[in-house]
Amino acid sequence: MVLRPNAVTGYVVHGLINTAIESFVIGQYGSEAWKQICQRARLGHDSFESMMMYEDADTLAVLDAAFVQLGRDRDSLLEDLGTWLVTSEATQPVRRLLRFGGETFPEFLHSLCELHDRARLAMPDMSVPVFSVREYTPNTFSIRAIWVLPGFGALVLGLLRAMADDFGALVVLSLCETPAEDGEIAVTISVDMLDSAFAEGRDFVLGARQ
Repeated sequence: MVLRPNAVTGYVVHGLINTAIESFVIGQYGSEAWKQICQRARLGHDSFESMMMYEDADTLAVLDAAFVQLGRDRDSLLEDLGTWLVTSEATQPVRRLLRFGGETFPEFLHSLCELHDRARLAMPDMSVPVFSVREYTPNTFSIRAIWVLPGFGALVLGLLRAMADDFGALVVLSLCETPAEDGEIAVTISVDMLDSAFAEGRDFVLGARQ
């Protein structure tokens, strides 16, 4: 699915988001693919600055161009991007921000309600999804998220899948995306945790490395 021009919200996007997309594409597909994507998107440049702010039209244009250039559908590419944000050595601060939410996967899920405020404390200009979490049983959850960029639900899905692996949990995730107010997008992700200790989780230390 192409992100249509009328999907542009008029919001600005923090450069960290765009540089993450840039690093992901270069790391997975090479610098030449990234240059071709920028040309296709008619950006006028082929790199982003992490501390600058950009119109969301630039972000959407890059994503549209990436879908075409890489021959990938929207959801699968964005889900891969979400997974990469957790698993890549280049984005370990993202993983640390998420892992500070708790020692188990259910604790992490509940901590998503605080993620927006925690991220804004570190980066006041950073736009991140607003989450709400409902627990139906100890193994069944519903995650609702609201943000401004169309298609972000697939990215969140990939991120949650990678975090489940990080904790060693076996989960089944399903996604539903619907319009919200003021041009925002709402997504609901159902989480069924089949086994909280299915595999050994990745090492993580809350304290700073010595």
